[in-house]
Amino acid sequence: MSVNQKKIFYFIAIGGVGMSALAKYLAEKGYTVYGSDSAESKYTHLLEEKGIKVYIGHDENNIKKNMVIVASSAIKNDNPELKKAQELKLKINHRSDILKMISDEFSNNKNSCYIGFSGTHGKTTTSGLCSYLLNKAGFCPSFVVGGIIPDLNTNGEYNQDKYFIAELDESDGTIEKYSTDISVINNLEEDHLDYYKNGFEDISNTFNKFLSNKPDQKVIINIDNDGCKKFMKKYPGYNYITFGLKEADYTAKDITYSGLGSSFDIFLSGQKTETISLSILGEHNVYNALAVYAAIKEAGIDTKNLIKYFYEFSGMGRRFQKVCDINNIKIYDDYAHHPSEIKTTLNSVKKALQKNQRLIAVFQPHRYTRLKSLWNNFKESFHNADLLLITDVYPAGEKEIANITSDKFAKELKNKDVKYISGSMDECTEKIFPLLKEGDIVITLGAGTITQLGGLLEKKLKGNS
Repeated sequence: MSVNQKKIFYFIAIGGVGMSALAKYLAEKGYTVYGSDSAESKYTHLLEEKGIKVYIGHDENNIKKNMVIVASSAIKNDNPELKKAQELKLKINHRSDILKMISDEFSNNKNSCYIGFSGTHGKTTTSGLCSYLLNKAGFCPSFVVGGIIPDLNTNGEYNQDKYFIAELDESDGTIEKYSTDISVINNLEEDHLDYYKNGFEDISNTFNKFLSNKPDQKVIINIDNDGCKKFMKKYPGYNYITFGLKEADYTAKDITYSGLGSSFDIFLSGQKTETISLSILGEHNVYNALAVYAAIKEAGIDTKNLIKYFYEFSGMGRRFQKVCDINNIKIYDDYAHHPSEIKTTLNSVKKALQKNQRLIAVFQPHRYTRLKSLWNNFKESFHNADLLLITDVYPAGEKEIANITSDKFAKELKNKDVKYISGSMDECTEKIFPLLKEGDIVITLGAGTITQLGGLLEKKLKGNS
């Protein structure tokens, strides 16, 4: 897809994290951008600050015949703006079409470097960290990522045409559209089984199609991950550059953990190159930092002046993001909604706890299809929680599935203390608040409305101070 500067973009559901990043990028590059959403949010406010007109509510009169329409996959067929666009015979673009349009400008430019971050977990953190490092070190990257970078207060930015960093989503197969210069694959596991009916085989085929768009690109891949190893064995023809904690091209060694942070040495082909310190939690973030370092190094960027910014990176929004610390009760919010993500996060938090501290996990299953397909995997993810609270499933537009409920799931768990908490987030707040004790670490887990719970509990804690 190609457009000229006179075209006007209209985003239906512009307030989504991915949609808002693209809208902001296009506006900064000089395009005229409008959009609508069902409600105000931090994302719509950020867009309005950039001069983008955001309509609250969907009205067919907003759609004009000269517009390029971008519609979220969550938009239903009866949406009045979508119907109007169809009546006008306007092409309806998926957000992946717009990301492809943007990224092709870099992919087709020999003087640019397009770095794409993908994989089942960690792509938001790695793409955000890479964007943050290059920004702070003065390289002025352009980027589109799937979360707010707190220190930059944005999820997308157009700066210049040298470096472009993007988070590439594999959930619906649209990753096949992109052509990167450097591709980072953090890990590969079964997920999104509503789309990938044949599980890992389909996921592997999708990644092969993606990489084959530019077969000579550098593929930075996690050699410690079983899925990645299977993929490399099945498709050996790519320019693989490995990272890991054992034997790899880029290796992290002598790792020490202190509180919520860590420090480690990086070895490239057996030779020590740098020592990196992090202020973010867990072994998974050691992998994330190692992947980003490898990507930057392979892009030919001098790492000398950006190493210090690894420690200054405070993480991405909704990735173990601190909500509050009141009455010695700390609440964190985390986007983890896959069994491996949850297990990794809880294990990392448990290791950082002091004596007599309880780890309370509040989990909202995301989608009935995911809970059904990964039921047994989820059951093995919560062993490190001292108290586990399960809220109702967040459907994300799906219909209920018979016998797939949070109540049934909670009853099958073997945790020593697990409770099913029903109702809205307001109702859950009223039920959970009396369970809290001084010294507790509370972490809310999930990709749905569970993100509201921390703020609601914070209000209760402040009122009780």
